[in-house]
Amino acid sequence: MTTPRWLTASQQRIWRTYLLGAAHLMERLDRDLAGLGLSLPEYEILVRLSEAPDRTLRMAELAESVHHSRSRLTHTVSRMETAGLVERHSCPSDRRGVLAKLTDTGYDRLVEAAPIHVAGVRDGFVDLVSDADFEAIGRAFESVISRGGQSTSSHNTPTRGAESRGAESRGT
Repeated sequence: MTTPRWLTASQQRIWRTYLLGAAHLMERLDRDLAGLGLSLPEYEILVRLSEAPDRTLRMAELAESVHHSRSRLTHTVSRMETAGLVERHSCPSDRRGVLAKLTDTGYDRLVEAAPIHVAGVRDGFVDLVSDADFEAIGRAFESVISRGGQSTSSHNTPTRGAESRGAESRGT
């Protein structure tokens, strides 16, 4: 087994700041939408469907676009269907496929929610960082996305002195 490449103190501080900051931001955005009876994942589904031709996507494609498991998406879409925001139909070209379609009610809810969401994104993130930092964050997460969740743990090489660190400093 290879020795992990432990984070430096600075990297660990930044990583933990990212985790806490992202959690705070997502909670705030979710809370902003709750007044309209939406969660952040539901809002993202409405957005993806609104951008699709005929406001319709295959469930598998929708799951991938919002990065949800198919079962999680099915559960969420079922709730949204009950609320009249989306409807599901069998795919005419593939009997096994299911399509999700944004209803007029769902579109109206999105139009109502979008200004609230954008104001939260701006106030809670975009307007707090410089343009240069915002661009750097975009580049960083483009790299994360392009990696596609592949693990490189088998390719790690230990950093000099990592073996001598105590367990208490070996955070993620």
